[in-house]
Amino acid sequence: MDEPAHGQADGLGEYDIRRPLTSTGTNLLGLVKHLAVWESRYFGEVFGRPFPEDLPRWDDEAASGTDLWATEHESREDIIGLYRRVWAHADATIAAHSLDSPGHVPWWPQPDVQLFNILVHLLSETSRHAGHADILREQLDGSTGTTAAHVPSHHDAASRQEQYALIERAAKAAVPDRATPSPTS
Repeated sequence: MDEPAHGQADGLGEYDIRRPLTSTGTNLLGLVKHLAVWESRYFGEVFGRPFPEDLPRWDDEAASGTDLWATEHESREDIIGLYRRVWAHADATIAAHSLDSPGHVPWWPQPDVQLFNILVHLLSETSRHAGHADILREQLDGSTGTTAAHVPSHHDAASRQEQYALIERAAKAAVPDRATPSPTS
C-alpha cells in the first residue's frame, strides 16, 4: 500500500507524535499503528494469509481501541517497522491474488468479498487517515502538504495567525445575531 501517516511524524519528538490532539485521543503514531493493524487483518486474515506477528484480534473486546495509540513501551521504530512489515505482507497478498479472488471479512454484515473490494476499502481508509495525519501535523507546527517537511515560506507563525484571524472574523460576521460560540461548542 503506502506510507501515509508516518511521514507526517518526521522531525517531531516522541511526545508530539504520541500526544492526543483531539478529544478522542487521536495522535500521529496511533494512526500509523491503527493502519498497520487493520491492513494486516484485511490483507491477511481475509485472504487466509494471517500476518505472522501477534496483534490484537478484531473480536477481542479487551483489546478494542489499543490499536489507536502507542504505549510507552512501543517505540516509533517499532510501530513504523510494523507498518512496513504489514505493507510487505499486503503487497505479497495482492501479488498472489487476482482482483476477483474471494475473501471473507467476518466483521462485515456481508462478509464475502473480492480482493477488489478490499483494495477500494483500504484506499479509502488510508486516504481518510492520511488526511487526519495532515491536520494533526498542522496543529503541531503548521506543516502542511504531502510531507511534513513542506512548509510554505509564507506560512510562518505570524502569517498563520493572521489567516486564522481573517477566517474567524468571517465566521463571526456570518452569524451576527448569535453569541460568539466557545471553542468547544
